This record gives sequence, C-alpha cells and structure tokens, in this order.
Amino acid sequence: MILVTGGAGFIGSNLQAALYEEGHDVIICDWLGQESKWRNLRKHPPLEIIHPEALLGYLADNPPLSAIYHLGAISETTATDGDLVWQSNVALSQMLWHWCAIQGVRFIYASSAATYGDGSHDFDDECSTVALKRLKPLNLYGWSKHAFDLWVANQVESGAPSPPAWAGVKFFNVFGPNEYHKDKMISVVKVKHDEVAAGKPARLFRSNQPGLADGAQARDFIWIDDVVAALRFMLDAPVLSGLFNLGTGQARTYADLARAVCAANGVSEKISYIDMPTNLAGQYQSFTQARMDRLRAAGFTRHFATLEHGVQRYIQHFLRQPDIYR
Repeated sequence: MILVTGGAGFIGSNLQAALYEEGHDVIICDWLGQESKWRNLRKHPPLEIIHPEALLGYLADNPPLSAIYHLGAISETTATDGDLVWQSNVALSQMLWHWCAIQGVRFIYASSAATYGDGSHDFDDECSTVALKRLKPLNLYGWSKHAFDLWVANQVESGAPSPPAWAGVKFFNVFGPNEYHKDKMISVVKVKHDEVAAGKPARLFRSNQPGLADGAQARDFIWIDDVVAALRFMLDAPVLSGLFNLGTGQARTYADLARAVCAANGVSEKISYIDMPTNLAGQYQSFTQARMDRLRAAGFTRHFATLEHGVQRYIQHFLRQPDIYR
C-alpha cells in the first residue's frame, strides 16, 4: 500500500490516477471539502481516505505501507499564518520522516522551487547544510519548505536514522488537469486560457525589474505527466536519497506561454500588460530554471514535453472538453 498526503489535490490526484491504473492500493490523506475537489478522484477512487487530523492515529497502528508520498502542504505563496504553515509544512513532515525511518518505508516529499528565492544563488539542488544555508526564500511558504530541507540535511549529516530511500522534490511551475480547486494558486496556463477563451487578451504582469522587458519574466514550466513520471521513477529507483529539482531545465518567458495558449485555442496572439499586485512585490521570482543533473544521474531519462506541447495537450485534451478532469 502507498500513502499519498494531499492525494486529492493537483499533483496528488494525478499521481494517484497513475498508481491506480498500475493496480496499486492507495490510501489518501486529505480533505475533500464541500466543493468539487472530489471530482479529482472520481475516475480512480482510492482504497481509503483519511482526514489529516486522523493521520497520527492511522500510523500508530503501523499499517503495511511500502512508501509515503508527502505532497500535502499549505502552498499559498501569500500565506501569512506562520504557526499554521510551520505545523503543516515542517512539523508534520518531520513526524513522517521519523515514522518512515523507524518502519523502513520509502519517503518522497514535496519541496519547492520557492526555496531558491530570487535565484541569485543558482538553482542547484545540492543537499548539504552548507549549500542550503545560502538560499534566501522570498515568502513564508518557500521558507517553510527550505526549513524542512535544511532539517533533513542536518539529519543525514549527523547520522540520525533516515528512511531507507528518500527524495525531496523541488517542484517548479507545474500545470495540468485537476488543479481547478486551487483558487489563487492555479497555474498561469489555466488563467490565461480562461481569458483567451472568453475573447479577452492574455494579461501578464509588467516587469518590476530594471532592464527586464514586460513579459520577459521566465519560469521553468513543466507538464503534469512529466512530473508524475518522475515521481513514479522515484518509487522504484533502487538507490535514491537526496534533493531533486523537478522542472524541464529550460526557462520560458510568460510571453512564450501566452503565445502557446493563444495558439492552442486557435486564436491570433493578443497580450496586454497590467501592474503587479502590491502583495507580490518583493516576493516575485522573475526567473527560475531547474538544474536537472542529479535526477538525470539517478537514472531518470524521460524527455520532457515542450511548453507548447504541454499547453496544447492541457487545453485540447482537457480544458476544451466537456469533462476537464483526469
């Protein structure tokens, strides 16, 4: 059996769909809520759903798990409740790490590219306290993920008990189906599609960096199927331990993304620019690009979809269909 925390969410439900198709028994730890989040699981119901507040009791019975994917977190980059974020993103992660170390269970957890801050110290996923201490996250969410990465590095370097195989996954900008519940944190691809499909221009933020043109802000956008393939690889890799970036290794501009959305919708390019919201000032990453050396060295050989191909698949196979869910 495999436990997926956050398994009804975006990345979690896509991962669970793949595991379901392969015949794995999957336990999900998540809330479905009162809205349509359950639809993320409609085509591939899990063996069981555990509410997060019941997780400690469930693990106390030492269930026969082969792996835990810990994807659940408070992921809003504008989150402000430090105590809640610490409890969810750090303390719970520490508990699960200890449990997996004691039980001998593989542990794969979600970190984030937000740990890199403005990128001035590169995007190297080296898992050492020396390297990690150089990073300066720009927001509470990124800091909480960084704090757990640093704690893990301390555990490993001190020789404390560790899971038999483990990976911290630094997700870059993931997009794809089943993200519709994410509100403010939904991908830019989905937001721009909605604008274009309504006959409006794709609106992008004006640059707030001297010398950087409007629309030239760049991120490492990665299609969800490539993310799931990497997470599946980590489940079976014979030797695995460390932090691993998960992006394509190629930054693309927001203008490129807007053009791809227009093309996938079959309309001519139309882009406009608006001022960046004040609550993002000082917290906005103008450039991210994953270094993928370590994941490649671990044996992951899949070729990533281009931005244009991923956007086309998302829009044509999901967003423009009657059923937009996977």
